[in-house]
Amino acid sequence: MIALARRITAVCALGAALAACGTADPAKPARPAHAEPHASVSPSPAGTPTMAAGPGGLTPVFEHGPRDRGKTVALTFDADMTADEGPRAAAGERFDNPGLISALRTLKVPATVFMTGRWAEEYPDQARALGHDAQFDVANHSYSHHAFTGDCYGLPTVAPDAELGEVQRTYAALRKAGVPNPMPYFRFPGGCYDRDALRAVSGAGVTAVQWDVISGDAFATDADAVVRQVLDGVKPGSVVVMHCTRSAAPTTEKVVRAVVPELRRQGYRFVKVSELIRESGTRR
Repeated sequence: MIALARRITAVCALGAALAACGTADPAKPARPAHAEPHASVSPSPAGTPTMAAGPGGLTPVFEHGPRDRGKTVALTFDADMTADEGPRAAAGERFDNPGLISALRTLKVPATVFMTGRWAEEYPDQARALGHDAQFDVANHSYSHHAFTGDCYGLPTVAPDAELGEVQRTYAALRKAGVPNPMPYFRFPGGCYDRDALRAVSGAGVTAVQWDVISGDAFATDADAVVRQVLDGVKPGSVVVMHCTRSAAPTTEKVVRAVVPELRRQGYRFVKVSELIRESGTRR
């Protein structure tokens, strides 16, 4: 895991952008320690790579893959839509990004999409297509995109006794939309979590997936600046966080079309998060 100060800075930049709430005072979540493997039920088929649970069965947290096993990088995309954004979608705001997905397919880039349950309900055809495409892994980003800790950049907060239900409701929404095998990976809204949140969702049998490279694509208008930020941040094993939401991240397709050939020129190979976790060698 990256150092706590780096994680707080990263989450602040992303969380403030996602919540469009400026500079909230960053939370200071506890960091889970590594532990021996702990048996748990996975929402995906047997054999899917997951991390060992933390002490007492705490949900494990994954931030990047090995730095010494070749130049691999995982591009991840958050398909964000909150529970209360239905009227905005009905009025014409687009929370999807078909052009981005098309670009990834054309460029033959494997990717992991962290999808909220509300997004899957709004765009079931797209969710189904991603779920049936071996180039993509579809994972869980909560149902409502509400925070799992207090003071998370202005996001509404999920009640502690409802946190596990948020994860389970999302898997139900993904399957209802036609995603046959959603991955046992969960990304906390805003990247905010603490020990209580890790304990609350442990019954879902998931690995919490963070990142070590923030693209800065949320609400960005300068694609070149985002490209530079990604290229400057990527290291072997990196997990890059981007977004699959046209209204909130309008430059992402252009960024991907620039970043992918350059990283390939540098010798990087694109993989899904599942491959990075497999390379890390810590399984349940």
